[in-house]
Amino acid sequence: MQTAQRYYTPEEYLKLEEAAEYKSEYLDGQIVPMAGGSTNHNRIAGNLYAALNFAFRQQNYEVFITDVRLWIPDKRFYTYPDVMVTAGEPEYYNNRTDTITNPQVIIEVLSESTQGYDREEKFRAYRTIASFQEYLLIDQNSIHIDRFSQTGKKRWELREYDQEDEALTLTTVPFEISLLDLYNKVKFEPADAQHNSADSET
Repeated sequence: MQTAQRYYTPEEYLKLEEAAEYKSEYLDGQIVPMAGGSTNHNRIAGNLYAALNFAFRQQNYEVFITDVRLWIPDKRFYTYPDVMVTAGEPEYYNNRTDTITNPQVIIEVLSESTQGYDREEKFRAYRTIASFQEYLLIDQNSIHIDRFSQTGKKRWELREYDQEDEALTLTTVPFEISLLDLYNKVKFEPADAQHNSADSET
């Protein structure tokens, strides 16, 4: 990913972001353009958001998707997770209703060009959030999900899901979704087409 060379303050970033046509992340002074999405990415995130929102309609959880920004103060990092769940009311940064600080569950739909970033740098940053307890990484090119759940201080447990599993269950919030519903209308490309798409993103 290409980053701007000059240093930006968080305030400068937010002002630029309000007028920008495309979203960017902010990482300790650098503005990083975000990769474009895909129809599969949109379908998976939309399916999960709709199911979570329906499941929590009478419960004290809130679900946010894409347009809501996350601020991670320990890393001076603004980013846009695909889906976030908060327990109770969202905590807004500087009273900005477009930016929260207290997700309990974060979900990312992976692409070829960003999956390493989501698994490593982002996960390290997310782990500095006191409220953060569960992380989902969802493959958009095959039925595969990695679920990381916090089991103690600096302890995380990995559970993998694939086409042999019937349903995905979260451990820190009361939620379950069948893999058929999660991947509803998702169209998988042949492996060679996936590589060509990844080449075009980089």
